[in-house]
Amino acid sequence: MKKLLIAAFSLVAFFANAQKLDKGLLWKISGNGLKNPSYIYGTMHIVCDNTLDKKTLKALDDTKQLYLEMDMDDPSLPMKMMSGMMMKDGKTLSTMASAEDLKLIDDYLVQNTGMGIKMMDKFKPSLVGMMVMPKMVDCTIRSVEDALMNVTKEQNEETYGLESLEEQFAVFDAIPYDEQMKELIKSAKEGTEKGKAMFSKMLELYNAKDLNALMDFMNAEENKFYGDNTDVLLDKRNANWIPKIEEAAKKTPTFFGVGAAHLGGDKGVIALLRKKGYKVEAVK
Repeated sequence: MKKLLIAAFSLVAFFANAQKLDKGLLWKISGNGLKNPSYIYGTMHIVCDNTLDKKTLKALDDTKQLYLEMDMDDPSLPMKMMSGMMMKDGKTLSTMASAEDLKLIDDYLVQNTGMGIKMMDKFKPSLVGMMVMPKMVDCTIRSVEDALMNVTKEQNEETYGLESLEEQFAVFDAIPYDEQMKELIKSAKEGTEKGKAMFSKMLELYNAKDLNALMDFMNAEENKFYGDNTDVLLDKRNANWIPKIEEAAKKTPTFFGVGAAHLGGDKGVIALLRKKGYKVEAVK
């Protein structure tokens, strides 16, 4: 179930408005009354290699706690996930598409997940589509978040979340289910090859630490569904995180890890922190 949650936000974390940034995933937050700097790191939820470099390990060593988008160590997550995945108001996938399209989706899911549409009939369409994500990667799936949490545990420090599981899943209630269903049908028609090519390109840009090129790529026309819903997927969440980031950083030096695209854009975390008077600079 934890892997499903990671997959559920693997694409969400890469859509943002363009703002030119220096190359880099690790950013230092200082000034505006902070006694000690904190750091924010752009993560990718599905990678082939989640090895952390020396400067990231040093930043983890220089801070006293870890904040991810959500507290992935919460033991109650599996139970909460099931209810969060369900559509509200009794909606079902089987009532939202033609018999032909439902058959197409069923074949797509069986081939790539081993489960048919009946087993997921009440799930939100976007989450159903994201269950295919492991098939998009030709390697053993790892996540940057896991690497960050492992170091934090070794340091006997705590991991916290900038938002709750309920808040994360509410994102997929704010986007109309019918709109999500259209995207799921589109994915089923295209098959996994296009998704594999897109994900391979994302990994390439992420590994190059080129957030500008990554954002340009993900804002392309073929990703219109996500681009049209940036306000829900990114902007509102970024704004909600800023007071929590400020509060944590003022109390103790903190390492923040969030999806890379949350960093960029005029409404991204870096821009919002700078507007609040903080100095945010890439760690070279």
